[in-house]
Amino acid sequence: LKILFIYLNRDRQQPAERGNTTMGSGRRRSRLPAEEGTISVGIDATDLFDRYEEEYEDVSGSGFPQIEINKMHISQSIEAPLTTTDTAILSGSLSTQNGNGGGSINFALRRVTSAKGWGELRTGCHPGPLSVCPPSFVTTNCALQFSSRGIRPGLTTVLARNLDKNTVGYLQWRWGIQSAMNTSIVRDTKTSHFTVALQLGIPHSFALISYQHKFQDDDQTRVKGSLKAGFFGTVVEYGAERKISRHSVLGAAVSVGVPQGVSLKVKLNRASQTYFFPIHLTDQLLPSAVFYATVGPLVVYFALHRLVIKPYLRAQKEKELEKQRESTATDILQKKQEAEAAVRLMQESVRRIIEAEESRMGLIIVNAWYGKFVNDKSKKSEKVKVIDVTVPLQCLVKDSKLILTEASKAGLPGFYDPCVGEEKNLKVLYQFRGVLHQVMALDNEALRIPKQSHRIDTDG
Repeated sequence: LKILFIYLNRDRQQPAERGNTTMGSGRRRSRLPAEEGTISVGIDATDLFDRYEEEYEDVSGSGFPQIEINKMHISQSIEAPLTTTDTAILSGSLSTQNGNGGGSINFALRRVTSAKGWGELRTGCHPGPLSVCPPSFVTTNCALQFSSRGIRPGLTTVLARNLDKNTVGYLQWRWGIQSAMNTSIVRDTKTSHFTVALQLGIPHSFALISYQHKFQDDDQTRVKGSLKAGFFGTVVEYGAERKISRHSVLGAAVSVGVPQGVSLKVKLNRASQTYFFPIHLTDQLLPSAVFYATVGPLVVYFALHRLVIKPYLRAQKEKELEKQRESTATDILQKKQEAEAAVRLMQESVRRIIEAEESRMGLIIVNAWYGKFVNDKSKKSEKVKVIDVTVPLQCLVKDSKLILTEASKAGLPGFYDPCVGEEKNLKVLYQFRGVLHQVMALDNEALRIPKQSHRIDTDG
C-alpha cells in the first residue's frame, strides 16, 4: 500500500495534460474524461538462434523452434475533471512474467492551486515507486512504500532549466528507493531530437547518448539510434517509426548489447492506446540474429504497406472524397453557374485587353486549365478533372503582367473547384513577344508571368 502527496512549483505555466488546461491559462478546461492505455507483450524467440541440437532429440515436436510469451503488461488510466480546479484520476495495471504476476490500482485527486502550482494526493496498491515528471519544472516527490519488509521512504527532486529555445537541462536526485544522481540535456527541434545523460547510482550507473532524426514528410518518418554504457554492460539500439494512418504510428527498434543479447521491439500507437512487443531473439551477439531483426521488419512492413495499408488508405480516401462531393454538390453547382456567368460578362473586357496586348506584342493567354492533371502512368485509370480558365486569366492581365498570390485559385473570378478535396494545379500556355511560354503551378503557389524560364524551346 502506498500513499503519495506531491506539491509542484513550476518555473512557468504547466501545459495542458491529456485534454485538461490549468487555471489561469485563458482556456476553458475540457469537461470530457481522458483515458490512456498500454499493452505490452514480451516474446521469447531465442530458440530460433540458440537451439540445443543435441538435447531433446526424443521429445515430440522438438524439430520446431519453441517461441513463447514470457511476459505481459496491461495498464489503463482515466482522468475525469470534477471542477475547474479538481481532477480525479483512476489507474490500474496487471503484469505477469515467467509465471509470476501482479497488479496495482491507484486513485488520485489533483487540485490546481495557482497558475504556478498544483497538489496531488494519491493512494493505492502498487509494487514500485511512483513519480511525477512534467517537462520544465522544479518539483519534489516524496513516497512511502509499504511492504512485508517494512516501510521504505523515497525522495525525488528534479530541477530543469531552459538553456535555449529548443534545449532543456535536467538535474535529478533520488534517495531511498533506487538512489541515484542523474543529469541530462535534451535538445528538440523540428528535424531532430538529441539526448545526452549521465547517471551515478545504485544499482545502475550509466552514460547515454541518443539521436533521432525527423523527416519532414506526410508519414512523419523518424529514424533513431542510441548508445548506452554502464555497469550492466553496453547496449546499442537503432530503429524507426512511421505514421501508417491518421491515428496509427508503427515503430520497430533493434537492441544489441552485452550481456543482454539481441532483441527486436515492435510498437504500435493507436490513438491513445500503445501496444508494445519486445521480442528477445538471443542471449549472444549472433550476426544472423542482428541481420534478421533488421531486415525482417523492413521486408514485412514494405510488403504490408504495398499490399494492405496503401490500398486500404486509398479506399478510405475515396470514400471520404465521395462523401465530400455529395455534401458539397449543390454548392459546387451554384459556384459553377456563378463562374460561367462571370466569364460571359468578361468577354467584352477580354476582347479589349487582347487587342491592347497584341498591339504591343504583350501577354496573350493562349490556353489555361485549372484542376486535377494525371501525368503519372500508374494513375491512368484516374479521371482528369479540369476547367478552361483562359478568359478569367486574360481578364487579370494588366500592363503585360499577370500576378497571382499564395492562395487557392478556386476563389478567383471565373474559377470554381472542379475536384473538391483533391490536389489541383494551374497550367498556362501563353505568348509574350511572339514567343510561346508554358508553366504549371500548384493551387496555393504564387505565380508571376511572363518569365524567361517559362519559354518553350522550339529549336528542335
